[in-house]
Amino acid sequence: MKQFNVPSAYRSPLISAIKNKRRLQDKLKKDFSPTRVDFGPVVFLLARHFGFCYGVENAIEIAYRCIEENPGKRIFLLSEMIHNPTVNADLQALGLQFLQDTYGRPLIPLESVTSNDVVIIPAFGTTLAMEKMLAERGIAVEQYNTTCPFVEKVWNRGEALASKGYSLVVHGKPTHEETRATFSRSAANAATVIVNNMAETVALGLYITGQKPVAEFYAEFEGRYSTGFDASKDLQRLGVINQTTQLATDTQAIADYLKNLMVQHFGLTEQNTAERFADTRDTLCYATNDNQTAVVGLLEHSADLAIVVGGYNSSNTSHLVELCEHKLPTYYISSDEEITSATRIKHFDWRQKQALETEGYLPQANGPVTIMLTSGASCPDAMVEAVMGKLAAYFDGAKTMDEVKLEWLNPGL
Repeated sequence: MKQFNVPSAYRSPLISAIKNKRRLQDKLKKDFSPTRVDFGPVVFLLARHFGFCYGVENAIEIAYRCIEENPGKRIFLLSEMIHNPTVNADLQALGLQFLQDTYGRPLIPLESVTSNDVVIIPAFGTTLAMEKMLAERGIAVEQYNTTCPFVEKVWNRGEALASKGYSLVVHGKPTHEETRATFSRSAANAATVIVNNMAETVALGLYITGQKPVAEFYAEFEGRYSTGFDASKDLQRLGVINQTTQLATDTQAIADYLKNLMVQHFGLTEQNTAERFADTRDTLCYATNDNQTAVVGLLEHSADLAIVVGGYNSSNTSHLVELCEHKLPTYYISSDEEITSATRIKHFDWRQKQALETEGYLPQANGPVTIMLTSGASCPDAMVEAVMGKLAAYFDGAKTMDEVKLEWLNPGL
């Protein structure tokens, strides 16, 4: 496993010890049961997998190396490095500036960028149009390109499907940086349309079967189809790719729906299904799969509440929240600072995109309070440790963080 040079402030010796122990015990990653961290009157059930993934650590390492290698130069981030406010704020504190916001809206005129400046491409990647504009301004786009390899894998999958004559359906959030980047590349090779959810997939299906006139397609999917898309022809052969941080079950359901629709509408058999629908495995990254499966394993156990830590615009984090919400009270927080007291917590409603405050989030229990805890792929482990320490301090008689660390870091004592 590759080791990245990530600032120690993002690391947690406790979390590292827990992850290393689980890794040694379960080298094939088949055990998705949680890790029990016992503070006495409060017990945390840590998901088997959570926190920084390969792509995030790679991006952070490149960003900090870029700063070291370019003293005195203006360094721009094309947009947020990753969807974590702490990491982005740390980079800004070192002098890095954002050229655009997370939705692609300019914050600094691109015309002001010169060949003497440095531009870092974020982990989500960027569009072909943006790469071209940067190159025209003398920016060496590939020098500090932190695009996640698993995002690039999706691009390659899309190109392979396009070469076989399939149109592409991208399952993703249309305004998300990664989806915009993937759409850009897919649209350069094949007729492409974006669907955000199953409802939109069902709507798309009505044009495949002819239940809705194709003329209505262009208004219904405005801004989400490629230039020259012909709904009367380009929905005849399809392949599905996705934003790598989507909910795995959602992407699978969308692919299954479209496949079954094509089979029924065109009278396909098992042997000739590929004539109309590419049987591709979903293109989620390994971390998204692992983290979601770990939450499913977490939810097989009992707890009083769940806390999910991550940036509020983090797609992969919101899907972990979505899974937890089905079973128990769940609080989506960006850091330990959102826990303001033993009775009050600030958290985020990812569906309504609004901040909330809840009183009495910690239950009054006769026995230990059990809290499920996980985090998104762009959340530092140090932040998860901080959440545990802050919550434990609210319980009389709880072990200190130092005592718990001693137990994990020196198990023989």
